[in-house]
Amino acid sequence: MGFDLVLGGIVAAALLVYLLAVLLRPERF
Repeated sequence: MGFDLVLGGIVAAALLVYLLAVLLRPERF
C-alpha cells in the first residue's frame, strides 16, 4: 500500500533533479 505514492515521489524527485541540472548546466543537453 502507498506504492503508487512512493513511486510518484521518486519520479517527481528525479524530474526536479534533472531540471535543476539542465538549468545549472545547459551545455549538458
